[in-house]
Amino acid sequence: MDAILIHGLGRTPLALSLLAARLLKANIRPLLFGYSVTFERMEGCVQRLARFIRRRVGENEYIMIGHSMGTVLTRTTIPHLTHKPAACFLLTPPTQACRAARHFAPKRWVKLLGGEMAQLLADQHFMESIPPLDVPTKIYAGTAGPRGRYSPFGDEPNDSVLTVRETMLPNVPHQTVPVLHTFIMNSKVIAQDIVTIARFYST
Repeated sequence: MDAILIHGLGRTPLALSLLAARLLKANIRPLLFGYSVTFERMEGCVQRLARFIRRRVGENEYIMIGHSMGTVLTRTTIPHLTHKPAACFLLTPPTQACRAARHFAPKRWVKLLGGEMAQLLADQHFMESIPPLDVPTKIYAGTAGPRGRYSPFGDEPNDSVLTVRETMLPNVPHQTVPVLHTFIMNSKVIAQDIVTIARFYST
């Protein structure tokens, strides 16, 4: 089985190295997809990801794992695939125009470095337009973010970027882990869970 790994906004495929190593140890071949929010637009990146999957996976069985912005690319790309993944795993996915995106999107440096993709994260119409996934899917959300009087999230559980509520999708299984947004892909608990579920859906 193969695994398509898609990193988050402002990161590179290297951010998923530890998860890739754990998957490889479990006999799941990791295929890391890289992209640039600064120089690519959403539509072109989705088309390139679809081509990457067709060329690298072929007829092999595979799963998809996205982190943050990578989950938006994952959810947007799957409807364009004829050979769909056996399962899909979303690590701290923004599923609506979240508070952080709406706060930072108007800033000049975000417009310059984040390009169209960063702006789309703050666009509720776009986020609602992503079709529901038609493959087995699981969401993982972090809860190690600050809470309390001085937290921008108040008392809501969060990962320092997204609240748990902002990662949910209707009828999709959801698991929380005590980690931060930036490091959720390094969770051993999540890696083990992905391997277990992938083996369950493997033919």
